[in-house]
Amino acid sequence: MRILIADDEATSRLITEMALQNLGHEHRSVTDGALAWEDFLCHRPDVVISDWLMPGLTGLQLCRKVRAHTPGSYTYFIMVTRRGAIDDVLEGMNAGADDFLTKPLDPDALRAHLIAATRVTSLHRQLAEQRSELERLNREVSTLARRDPLTGLGNRRILQEDLEVMEARATRYGHSYTLALIDVDHFKSYNDKYGHQAGDHALQAVATQLKNHARRGDAVYRYGGDEFLCVLPEQSLLTGSVAVERMRAGVEQLAVPHSVNGPGVVTFSAGMAVLRRHGAKSVGEVLKEADEALYRAKQRGGNCVELLAAQPV
Repeated sequence: MRILIADDEATSRLITEMALQNLGHEHRSVTDGALAWEDFLCHRPDVVISDWLMPGLTGLQLCRKVRAHTPGSYTYFIMVTRRGAIDDVLEGMNAGADDFLTKPLDPDALRAHLIAATRVTSLHRQLAEQRSELERLNREVSTLARRDPLTGLGNRRILQEDLEVMEARATRYGHSYTLALIDVDHFKSYNDKYGHQAGDHALQAVATQLKNHARRGDAVYRYGGDEFLCVLPEQSLLTGSVAVERMRAGVEQLAVPHSVNGPGVVTFSAGMAVLRRHGAKSVGEVLKEADEALYRAKQRGGNCVELLAAQPV
């Protein structure tokens, strides 16, 4: 263990150092409480063996500071003193001390107390590791709860949260967002002909192309079933449609066979609308407009990107 000795009495300090050296513990020594506090902050020892009365900071003051500054870890604090009255012991324990030794120091007693210190600090380390692992698992669960398990894209849950943020930013700060609602052409027929496993692979391939062709800052979500939603911040319908057209071409170029579809490969149709600055329309209204544009794209035969006619570019 790493041990800090804080004692202004040279003889007592030397006895403690020799005992720790014989026991094979790494140790550092300081001669007053203020230096002990500085050393503690720099080296974070496992154990502090501190005299009660010292210049700079007393052992009680040092102990209170140690207890207030050890988040996520635990330092075992042993108070060394000639004061053995029960009131003194209680005062030290209330300050945060774990143990007491009396002067002159008995090396065998120190060895016994360090066995207890080893067990306590080991237990605290295990608890800290378990807490860290639990926090990591909680973060992972939170992330998974917001990801579509098939495609790895954001799901409807995180989409709803993000859309609320977008709407607030559009209203308060004048941001704008172009939304592209995407639907795989004749996907039910694809599933019927090739099977659901092949359908899953096709959706994964489409999702990958959407991600690969999205620019940094864009967001892609699985909207549901064979539908996806792309959010393109600060893009007009014109520039946004160029980006979505790249995605459409990329999916077509994958050449995933789809004999029921006109081009003979998997394609998608997209409808686009804009969430404009200063809250002119709600997110729900803009999504409805994108859905109307998507319907027009389907009516044209699919495999195309359509903008709502009434929308300026």
